[in-house]
Amino acid sequence: MATSKFHDLPRVAGPLTCPYKGTSLLKSSQFNKGSAFPEHERTKFKLHSLLPPNIQTLDEQVQRAYQQYQSRADDLAKNTFLASMKAQNEVLYYKLVQTHLKEMFSVIYTPTEGDAIENYSRLFRKPEGCFLNINDQDHFDEYLAGFGTKEDVDYIVVSDGEEVHTSLLEVELALETKVWALFSYRLRNWLLPRSVLESILRDSSRLYWIAGQMPPTASGQGEKYDEFVDKFVKAARKQFPKAYIHFEDFGLNNARRILDRYQSQIPCFNDDIQGTGCVTLAAMLAALQVSQVKLEDVRVVIFGSGTAGIGIADQISDTIATETRKSKDEASKQIWYVTMSDMEDEIPTHSVHSSRCIDKPGLLVKSLGDKLTEGQKSFARNDDQWSDNDRDLLSVVKKVHPHVLIGTSTKPGAFTEDIIREMADHVKRPIIFPLSNPTRLHEAKPADLYEWTDGRALVATGSPFPPVTHNGTDYEIAECNNSTCFPGIGLGAVLSQCRLMSKKMLVAAVEALKARSPALKDSAKPLLPDVEDVREISVDIAAAVISCAVEEGLAQAKGIPTDESELREWIRIQMWEAEYRPLVYEN
Repeated sequence: MATSKFHDLPRVAGPLTCPYKGTSLLKSSQFNKGSAFPEHERTKFKLHSLLPPNIQTLDEQVQRAYQQYQSRADDLAKNTFLASMKAQNEVLYYKLVQTHLKEMFSVIYTPTEGDAIENYSRLFRKPEGCFLNINDQDHFDEYLAGFGTKEDVDYIVVSDGEEVHTSLLEVELALETKVWALFSYRLRNWLLPRSVLESILRDSSRLYWIAGQMPPTASGQGEKYDEFVDKFVKAARKQFPKAYIHFEDFGLNNARRILDRYQSQIPCFNDDIQGTGCVTLAAMLAALQVSQVKLEDVRVVIFGSGTAGIGIADQISDTIATETRKSKDEASKQIWYVTMSDMEDEIPTHSVHSSRCIDKPGLLVKSLGDKLTEGQKSFARNDDQWSDNDRDLLSVVKKVHPHVLIGTSTKPGAFTEDIIREMADHVKRPIIFPLSNPTRLHEAKPADLYEWTDGRALVATGSPFPPVTHNGTDYEIAECNNSTCFPGIGLGAVLSQCRLMSKKMLVAAVEALKARSPALKDSAKPLLPDVEDVREISVDIAAAVISCAVEEGLAQAKGIPTDESELREWIRIQMWEAEYRPLVYEN
């Protein structure tokens, strides 16, 4: 309930202005209430003959919908059911998922989302979002204008689709929107959840086209592509000047340079780089506190080097530099990258391989030169310190004695018993994160990690795993899921109307997430909080991001409270709730 102090904020819940009546209203997922329309709205909006006479509450609708959900044969069928529900009634959809979040999260997100994407064209119902074509760049202003005025859109998710290995981004967009609205808040009246940057049709059986599968001049390379992205960014900023832009699923060769190009100009965020980096770093910082290793002393080996690996390394080195006052170059020297064969190494969210090929697998070294991406160059080691025979993962672990071992390789079983036992011989609490998913692609099973380290390991994974029992102790496994992090970061960015998303703001977000780690009180507990708590986690993260934005002079919103408790109240009251709001007809 809105307090008297903040009741006049623009995002505080109140009546919705609805332009539809009759069947048009029932077809609008944003305004539709189905059997829950009250009597006076049935009269006002001419619905009496279109609905059964019995009026139900939202809770009764949720109960019925859950029974229907349970009747579906498998997780993909359940995912399809939920997608259909969202297309009919958004409030009911979000309320259902909120009510059964623990059970449904793996169905709407990792790992079922991969199956949903693979089957998207077969399961297609209706389009959502905005689709922009690389060969039609002169009308972006017109296309984006169809989503509302400058006050209507606060958050944009955009992708070129290069890191999505099947025909569609829209399942991705639906999942992003689900997680976003579910955990943080709903944008006023309109949402531009994802603008898909399309290219040239190659496979007529597909409903959508992927930039990463196009000829180089049409997809993620060349002047035409760069012009395409730039025109989108400029059009989006012109039409929605307050909007925060979230880059998603861009290919390895483009993700870093696009982020580098725009992060000093506009408020933006790359989830594969920064989101993955933030959530992994939060787990790592919690583990370092448990193991009593100082940040300035930590040694990290990353096996992967794709977009997620780069994001993790960047976030770790940025935090080391920020917190210890080391230079970025000095901080980068605490991280060692090891690549797998041909660098087909990534990505924790999907089985996507668009990475640049390196002739010889192993530790990244400077002599690789132009074969390294810009992001990888920061972490390449001097050749004279490493012979050709000691650049494999086991040799690097033997030589570095890392405190932390992180996998983003999608190479099952890459963290072998020899590697883990070698690591455990030199550190008291080995910190091991096999992050590749789906589950069949993980670098190691948590049960093996505890066995090989005699229960000393601190583990986080990229997919959900059940607790592990070792020598009579139950260990809960943390899942490094970006959805515990990016909603709070975006919430803070939007509510503060920040001019930019700074490195310090991301570090503040990481510290807020780390502070929620159950392992800080009991090392047998998970390193990260449960997804069920993510709405409250988002308040913590948003408060940290907003406070940092104010401190750095990047916040543009008026009236941001300086008192911490008032700030949290100010944030909570603007978070969207899954409840039906009164409708007011607009002629």
